[in-house]
Amino acid sequence: MGHLCPVRNFLFFNSPAGLKTRKVNASSSLSSRGGFKSVWSEFNRAIRFHSERIPTGFASVQIGSGDNNGDSNIGSNDGNNSNGSRNDGCGVLVDDGVRLNGVEGESPKRVLILMSDTGGGHRASAEAIKAAFNEEFGDDYQVFITDLWSEHTPWPFNQLPRSYNFLVKHKALWKMTYYGTAPRVIHQSNFAATSTFIAREVAKGLMKYQPDIIISVHPLMQHVPLRVLRAKGLLQKIVFTTVVTDLSTCHPTWFHKLVTRCYCPSTDVSKRAMKAGLEPSQIKVYGLPVRPSFVKPVRPKGELRRELGMDEDLPAVLLMGGGEGMGPIEATARALAGSLYDENLGEPIGQLLVICGRNKKLANRLLSIDWKVQVKVKGFVTKMEECMGACDCIITKVSFP
Repeated sequence: MGHLCPVRNFLFFNSPAGLKTRKVNASSSLSSRGGFKSVWSEFNRAIRFHSERIPTGFASVQIGSGDNNGDSNIGSNDGNNSNGSRNDGCGVLVDDGVRLNGVEGESPKRVLILMSDTGGGHRASAEAIKAAFNEEFGDDYQVFITDLWSEHTPWPFNQLPRSYNFLVKHKALWKMTYYGTAPRVIHQSNFAATSTFIAREVAKGLMKYQPDIIISVHPLMQHVPLRVLRAKGLLQKIVFTTVVTDLSTCHPTWFHKLVTRCYCPSTDVSKRAMKAGLEPSQIKVYGLPVRPSFVKPVRPKGELRRELGMDEDLPAVLLMGGGEGMGPIEATARALAGSLYDENLGEPIGQLLVICGRNKKLANRLLSIDWKVQVKVKGFVTKMEECMGACDCIITKVSFP
């Protein structure tokens, strides 16, 4: 698979149809639909209050309609500003070949990638996109990566990555959290409530980087940032894209109607995006982000094996469970070690390289075992392409669920 490479045409967008508000049917303790709307209105009012100051530090951003004469087109029949942007908050251009304001002006452009260290895949995708930008455009783009929740929200919200680590170790709690927050009325209400506490800090975090383009590679990085941008009138000024990093089944929080573009890794995910209300013109299927280093030839296998302390001649199996070392890694390693030892010959016929990620307990357990075959145990690695290049077979996990 080729790496996901941003090209200049990515900054041109087709127009989705007019954004429609879908009615949500849900049981509620409120006695009327009007009561529910009233509460929802209060959430949005609170978010606007917490984000009331315009972040003047945003690069290439001018608040208003974009008309140099100061005349606004907000009330026009076609629903478009004079700069070609929509007024419905969609942030997508009406005409092909017209650039968004957010990427006009002088170079270098500033790209902010939003991720969180819940597992290793989101950071890996962020690093892959950053590497592709650097390789394709050099100094034309400055790319920043931030964990918005850990670095730009107050306690206890900044403990999100730690709570994820706890959940993955308790399967029942993980499933309850995953499926319990899947209904739109649940997660939208949660984000609305959360925004009242963190919107101001999130706004400061976004302003710190002065982005022209924002790229989210995490399912929890759409709703709150987009609410902040909408409250500040910046949806038409800053390109906001989502890059989904789950290959097939994915949580509904990946999708938000206000994104400029949603890049999906498969047609299955694109169908889920349309089911969530995104227009076909907002969706592109491009596969998963892959660092350029993964599509380039690596050094000779023998050289890599010597550096990793592996046998240069025996076939090698790479076993890994993601950034958190999830899944039955130990049981699988034991089974593989048994298969890679020939009882008749009384010697190993293969070797094993196990990547445990941040799971130090797993690594310590594996290191304490007296193996009959050569087993190399590694923690979190940054040069995965070299580990892969040193082996003949790879066994890994798929995304949950």
